[in-house]
Amino acid sequence: MVFLQLQMSEETQNTAKKSKKSAALEEEMSFFGHLAVLRWHLVRAALAIVVLTSLAFVYYDFIFDTIIMGPKKPDFWTYRMMCQLGERFNLGPEFCIKEIPFNIINTEMAGQFTLQINSALIVGLILGFPYLLWEIWRFVKPALRTNERKSATGFVFFATLLFILGILFGYYIICPLSINFLANYTVSSIIVNNISIDSYLSTVATLTLGSGIIFELPIIIYILSKLGMMTPKFMRKNRSYATVLILIIAALVTPTPDIFTMLTVSFPLFLLFEISILVSAKVDRKRKKSEVEFYSN
Repeated sequence: MVFLQLQMSEETQNTAKKSKKSAALEEEMSFFGHLAVLRWHLVRAALAIVVLTSLAFVYYDFIFDTIIMGPKKPDFWTYRMMCQLGERFNLGPEFCIKEIPFNIINTEMAGQFTLQINSALIVGLILGFPYLLWEIWRFVKPALRTNERKSATGFVFFATLLFILGILFGYYIICPLSINFLANYTVSSIIVNNISIDSYLSTVATLTLGSGIIFELPIIIYILSKLGMMTPKFMRKNRSYATVLILIIAALVTPTPDIFTMLTVSFPLFLLFEISILVSAKVDRKRKKSEVEFYSN
């Protein structure tokens, strides 16, 4: 009798071990299955970016002369608007930018070829970003509950809209003001500014793309708030630190010390921060409402 009980106990343990191994195997297969699905989403997004990069490579004359070299030209839209504002509000002759005092040079044998490849890739990434967001959304969407899908409706649209606004703000405001400031900043009159094309392209791309990413702040705050990692109370408590940081950034990129230009740069950043607080507060209210409904049932 004791032998039969021991044998049954061993069989039960073996069955439990087999079920655990089976569950672990299914979980592992599910994990790799999700990775395979994610891989194809990323592959499609990468192919779209490659196609857009190829188009940018073909039509590179317009991209280089008009877009990349735009902030270097005194007749750039931003500089013309600054001259008109300076005349209308009597901001002084220094507010009107009529010259960007530096020369662009190439110091490497393959420099111009790599310039064309790198800048075409940057343009392809910017144009392909909305499609990349859409592929990521297609991957995440099946794992969401019905109420989560409803609350995340418009994710691709709003993320794309904020990215485009950030790109435009970075290209037409941050980039030209920064280039003008750095071009006119000198420590000695004997130093001539001969800027390599790689340095110039890196500056334009970093400021433009960086601004596009910064404008995604409300989306990032929304995700962090959904995960419980960010609260409106924390953001309101640290509003003063955010204000100081925004003003420092605005002061660094503005060409003149006047308050008008500084506010022009800082206002969208303040607005983004306040919108992020509202987004976090909305998510927090929904989460608390769901908790009350759950515990009341």
